[in-house]
Amino acid sequence: MRLTSKGRYAVMAMADLALHGGDQRAVPLQEVARRQEISLSYLEQLFARMRRAGLVEGVRGPGGGYRLARASQIITIAEIIDAVDEPIKTTRCEDGSPKSCIGKTGRCIAHGLWQEMGERIKGFLGSVSLADVVEQRFHTAASVAAE
Repeated sequence: MRLTSKGRYAVMAMADLALHGGDQRAVPLQEVARRQEISLSYLEQLFARMRRAGLVEGVRGPGGGYRLARASQIITIAEIIDAVDEPIKTTRCEDGSPKSCIGKTGRCIAHGLWQEMGERIKGFLGSVSLADVVEQRFHTAASVAAE
């Protein structure tokens, strides 16, 4: 499984937003871009997607920027990654396609292993909130998800 910069940057930016503004204060994207060392134009693209997904709200005018649309304890890392269209796939198979991981019909011999691993990753990311990341509690969330 490979998580691209799109998913990583979205999580980093949302954690920055939660830390510096939360659901109260709007944070200008320029500040997030500077602190996280992410291109402003790239952040604008990511935040447009996250706004459409209902994760952030845009605030216009002086003191404008973005703020969380919901509390950081409610927003999960899986939601953020989904919002920027970052698939969490561990197999090369397409859902509903008869093609296999190796390009033939049927499934490869290790398909079940990779599929199960993907489900566990999705479960883990769905169990970790944005607040967990900001407060560095993701190790606790992982042990709870494993139970």
